[in-house]
Amino acid sequence: MRRAALRLCTLSKGLLAPSRGLTQGSQNPEKQRVFHIHEVRDKLREIVGASTNWRDHVKAMEERKLLHSFLATSQKGLPPRRMKDSYIEVLLPLGSQPELREKYLTVQNTVRFGRILEDLDSLGVLICYMHNKIHSAKMSPLSIVTALVDRIDMCKKCLSPEQDIKFSGHVSWVGKTSMEVKMHMFQLHDNEFSPVLDATFVMVARDSENKGPAFVNPLTLESPEEEELFRQGELNKGTRVAFSSMSLLKMAPTAEERTTIHEMFLNTLDPKTISFRSRVLPPNAVWMENSKLKSLDICHPQERNIFNRIFGGFLMRRAYELGWATACNFGGSRPFIVTVDDIMFQKPVEVGSLLFLSSQVCFTQGNYIQVRVHSEVASLQDKEHMTTNVFHFTFMSEKEVPLVFPRTYGESMLYLDGQRHFNSISAPVTLKKDYLIKP
Repeated sequence: MRRAALRLCTLSKGLLAPSRGLTQGSQNPEKQRVFHIHEVRDKLREIVGASTNWRDHVKAMEERKLLHSFLATSQKGLPPRRMKDSYIEVLLPLGSQPELREKYLTVQNTVRFGRILEDLDSLGVLICYMHNKIHSAKMSPLSIVTALVDRIDMCKKCLSPEQDIKFSGHVSWVGKTSMEVKMHMFQLHDNEFSPVLDATFVMVARDSENKGPAFVNPLTLESPEEEELFRQGELNKGTRVAFSSMSLLKMAPTAEERTTIHEMFLNTLDPKTISFRSRVLPPNAVWMENSKLKSLDICHPQERNIFNRIFGGFLMRRAYELGWATACNFGGSRPFIVTVDDIMFQKPVEVGSLLFLSSQVCFTQGNYIQVRVHSEVASLQDKEHMTTNVFHFTFMSEKEVPLVFPRTYGESMLYLDGQRHFNSISAPVTLKKDYLIKP
């Protein structure tokens, strides 16, 4: 999915204008309160009425049935909201509150990116609840869940566990039942918050029991910058539809892609035997089947979200950490994350499920490693596996990595899919050791 949009995540502060336009005046604490990271999950429980005790969760969910009367029968009946209405700033005070560091700390004294993914997921949900806030109701009748991580792009800034981090975000586009959320992350550097990443999530609204779709408040635009953000949201939606329609699960590879796979096949034929069956690797190459790592998690109640399913941020963290380990093992040096792309939440994961993660290098080029992580679940009673997520991570290694070669047709399709995701990167990232971000 090649993006034509401007990347707001940049060291050039001038390109942060759309985001800054929403924050003008918001630095005044009387006008814009900055949440503590611990308050985000607490605020979500308050909005939904979720219990903090696992034993009481059934009763809490039963009470949500009474909220059906607050649901709108059409979007026209809902008041429009501004982007400012959903704007939130959240502080992760790693520098000013050192007791928080251990949860976010790696052995290399850097910040765990998997933990950042968890925080982004919670923040995205809270932003959407702020957009759809009903002042007459104590609890929201909506069940808002993450549908898609459309894109996370990293900037060339280091993440230090000894400096405060700030998140900000707001709703940037709405459909009838879905919302796009733009989030930014900054870290304190020389007494100023500098950009670290940009994230685009897509959230969907469900009814109070999370059984069917629900309407969301429309969005009113107040400036050319907001109109551009909304227009980009429309383009993103169209791009996702086009990318899905071209999926290799639905359509054959293009002529160029077929040529690529055939040339790779010819490059692996043994010149001594002149046989289609005899395959040998070219120099500095690895068979794709030898680039796999797998893991298994038991989904305990501790990892549940406010709707008593497994927290999407936990799934992203576990997938990222396995993907990072795969890239590290493959490349022989510590990689850092460049882009997280196109994570579709296909099915919820129930508490008590067995979570099977399978990670594989599917494309390489120069210092880049494209990793695909496939997530499946099975219940303790039923051994049938169901796919819940497919994660796509682009890493950069400190040194050039081997080429990866497919053996089978299925692996060839994985290779082409990885190539497509890699080609969607807006621009190459210059590797600097100071900027490494570890899991």
